[in-house]
Amino acid sequence: MEFHYQFKIFQNKKGETFNYIYENMKHLIGEGLIYLDTYDESIEEGLDELKSVMADLSHLPKGAVVADLSIVRGLDYYTGTVYETFLTDAPELGSICSGGRYDDLAGAYINKKLPGVGLSIGVSRLFSHLLAAGKLPIGRVSPAEVLVALPSEDHRKAAQEAARALRQRGINTEVYHAPHKIGRQIAYAEKRGVPHVWFPDAGGHSVKTLATGQQAPADPQTWRPPA
Repeated sequence: MEFHYQFKIFQNKKGETFNYIYENMKHLIGEGLIYLDTYDESIEEGLDELKSVMADLSHLPKGAVVADLSIVRGLDYYTGTVYETFLTDAPELGSICSGGRYDDLAGAYINKKLPGVGLSIGVSRLFSHLLAAGKLPIGRVSPAEVLVALPSEDHRKAAQEAARALRQRGINTEVYHAPHKIGRQIAYAEKRGVPHVWFPDAGGHSVKTLATGQQAPADPQTWRPPA
């Protein structure tokens, strides 16, 4: 159990300067692994790589990067330094960005040695934190302000022209994709939070405001959403 005891001593000292950690780390790990009869030169190589990484990151604020030998990734294709990233104001989230170096992973899929370093970001964890902190307000599903309905295939050209005119004036516009029943198209707009439905027609266009149910004639060249 000597190795585990010495390893805990190292963990308690991880806030010290890296040169101190490095020298003591070599001593503690080397001694522990010799005790377990598993020491080999790859330990020295790994520590040298870690020292190089930490030296390259020495310009970062104190405490931004910490060498921690207790971190072990759960995948066996890593061949060098591994990384875990935490939010300082929300450590309870755990790692929100992690990865490491893998020299042989790509070679399993292509006939070529292609060393690399990769990271994955925990998007769901970040979103949950941002939502809980009120920093990511939930808006409408769609950014469109107008849904141009498609009563029939004969109306497709008029629908596209109306949408083009609205977009040219900075109005976010979506054209419904198929000539389904109008009720279904309006339900689609309601579900996505689109406030206005545009009805193209050769005899004159009209627009319906879903919040009020009011429908009135409109010109795609001049109409603007109510303020």
